[in-house]
Amino acid sequence: MARKRVTVTQENSTGRNQQFHDNYNGNNMSRTQFVNQIENGNYSNYHVRNINNVKTPVSNPDGTRNNNLD
Repeated sequence: MARKRVTVTQENSTGRNQQFHDNYNGNNMSRTQFVNQIENGNYSNYHVRNINNVKTPVSNPDGTRNNNLD
């Protein structure tokens, strides 16, 4: 099995993902930075949802767990 592209490295007290790590290039990103990267088309397996008025990165539904954020 291939390694996950992005992993969550920090959550806040409510469980919202706050910090992310790109396992392919070694970059660490805040939620805002990751959202911007997704919106710029740099992470095709992820999209942005507006959850409680906060832009939130989520993996695309596709039947595989390899790109899920956890």
